Amino acid sequence: MRIDDLETYGLPSGALKILRKKGFEELYPPQEEAVEDGVLDNDSLVLSVPTASGKTFVAEVAMLNSIYNGGTALYVVPLRALASEKYEEFKKYEEHGFKVGISTGDYDTKADYLADFDIIVTTSERADSMLRTGTKWLESLDVMVFDEIHLIDSGNRGPTLEATIAKLKMLNPDAQVLALSATITNADEISEWLDAKLVKSDWRPVELRKGVLYGKRIDFPLDGDEKLECSAKDKASALVKDVVQKGGQAVVFASTRRNSRVAARRASKSIGGELSVKEKDILKDISENVLGSGEQTTESRKLADFICRGAAFHHAGLLSEHRKIVESGFRNGHIKAVCATPTLAWGVNLPARRVVVRSYKRYDPNYGMKPIPVLDVKQMFGRAGRPGMDPYGEAILISKNRREKRELIDHYILGEAEDVTSKLASEPALRSHVLSLIASELAREMDDIMDFVDKTFYPIQNESGDISLKIRKVIDFLSDEEFIRVENGGKMYSTSLGNRVSQLYIDPKSASIILDRLASNLDKDIEFIHMVCETPDMDLLYMRKKDYDMVQSFLSEYKGETGDRGQIEGDRSDEWFLAEVKTAMMLKDWISEVKDEDMADKFGVGSGDIRRRSSTAEWLLHSSAELSKETTQLYINKLRSLSSRMKYGVSEEVLNLTRLPGIGRVRARRLHDSGFTTRSEIKEAKAEDLKKIPGIGKKTVEKIKKDIERY
Repeated sequence: MRIDDLETYGLPSGALKILRKKGFEELYPPQEEAVEDGVLDNDSLVLSVPTASGKTFVAEVAMLNSIYNGGTALYVVPLRALASEKYEEFKKYEEHGFKVGISTGDYDTKADYLADFDIIVTTSERADSMLRTGTKWLESLDVMVFDEIHLIDSGNRGPTLEATIAKLKMLNPDAQVLALSATITNADEISEWLDAKLVKSDWRPVELRKGVLYGKRIDFPLDGDEKLECSAKDKASALVKDVVQKGGQAVVFASTRRNSRVAARRASKSIGGELSVKEKDILKDISENVLGSGEQTTESRKLADFICRGAAFHHAGLLSEHRKIVESGFRNGHIKAVCATPTLAWGVNLPARRVVVRSYKRYDPNYGMKPIPVLDVKQMFGRAGRPGMDPYGEAILISKNRREKRELIDHYILGEAEDVTSKLASEPALRSHVLSLIASELAREMDDIMDFVDKTFYPIQNESGDISLKIRKVIDFLSDEEFIRVENGGKMYSTSLGNRVSQLYIDPKSASIILDRLASNLDKDIEFIHMVCETPDMDLLYMRKKDYDMVQSFLSEYKGETGDRGQIEGDRSDEWFLAEVKTAMMLKDWISEVKDEDMADKFGVGSGDIRRRSSTAEWLLHSSAELSKETTQLYINKLRSLSSRMKYGVSEEVLNLTRLPGIGRVRARRLHDSGFTTRSEIKEAKAEDLKKIPGIGKKTVEKIKKDIERY
């Protein structure tokens, strides 16, 4: 089927012109099947097809068909990085007169400003929070697209994605639903849940060869053996060098961040000699871009060094700016190999000719090293093969012996992926979503809540009654905490406090802890910071063996300062409590302007870890300020100040300077130490004097001078 044939199926001619301009000429088989199954007749579809097989195109066809007829489309993704990626992709529609918007943060605010937009891209968490704050346009959607729907299986994000889909379907019963996924075994259950037709296919635009390396031979069970010509002590590096010599790129998946760095170092040594002078010049520019973005650390210097030789590592501990630089350099073909942790497989789209799974085992704190799910490996495999660039894609596991090779082939190459299952029954998820249902007036009685459960994915695989005891336990908790009021007849109403907790988008358990702590006499910054680290919403740092003395020493010093242990109370032998304190210590260093590199050495974290946890702490401190209004102990100003400091990572004295455009924690400190302590002083200063300050370049000064007139 050719692109022009879509007009005969009802696609508006204007939409057809847009698709032609984007370069579409002929439909892939799964895309053709979607058209024949009614995507242009507003029928709902589940697409379970391999990566790069055209799922997004089908969503675009549905959205364009709708918005040309005055409709509104919502595109939901699991991660902020994916939201940004899709937003940039769809933003091109604006040149045709459509409005494309994105919303991924500010969980306690409405998004009414998006009411007039035609396509809105968001994350499942933000969509859920918009529902909680009463964003009205969410009740008049015509197309709802849920990308990466297999992440319903995720223990972290799955319950919110599942509950959000159920809520949106309740509010928009006639809307067209498109659920997009890589190939999953039980896609028929997803289609049954969504009352949608199933398009399931193994077709790929680029052939995928899946094999296992043992010794110097790659065994492709369905395609025969192949000798690995390149030799290296490190097998992954040999596979990288081999594909680079053939004009391709590689993604190597490693089990840990440390192993991703090791793999990148080895890969850079193996391929550095394969680069041309022109390629090296381009890579040097990319390397300098890394060093010029954010604070320099040992990690960023290593990354820059490896990039000069054609390889890079990629993990959540890196600054988002550095991850974007790596992604861009790889997409443009300059960086030849990216060595990443498995999170990349579920995140941004970085296809390569060859994917290497360096290790198929991951550390589990309860079981030690254990094999990862088949679904995860197949997700990694899906990154192999770039349409229009590679003649084929290769996905290769590495084995140590013949027996392991056979096991890997049977389990990962020829085996079926695990079923996707509902994770809705987890108690933290139920606490949040039951309160949301009551606060949003979607439920008034237990029967209403069970009716909602019946609309989720959960009853497709379980008896609904199995979850009822947990729900009753959650209702008792919410009632005891005065987040809801249960009348004698069983009707449930959210209190003003419960409404605010739901809008703030925090676990009700977190709100309970915060309210309890605010009722005591808090004083020092560390006490407020430790308070938010006690909540289940905070991702705690891992306690290493060498951390115990550091944390215990801090507790002793803290006791010495105040005469007692103040409000940091807990069992010093309890690892969870010590992890809370360690996390609080790091956040305290962050707002005390300790350098990233010093914190990395002290706490065993990356710059990305610091930013991610400080962002969570910022939100929890903001939430604490809002909840403080409900107590007799008013800490609003203190908490708001701490929240702002947590956002920028600064002391109180330079906080106002960080609100200037282009001024972060480092530049703010340099301005302050050079005598420019207020915005009025900077406004009155001569540009020549500002340019003399180290790290304050000409462009930054020009931007400051231009924008400061607004203040």
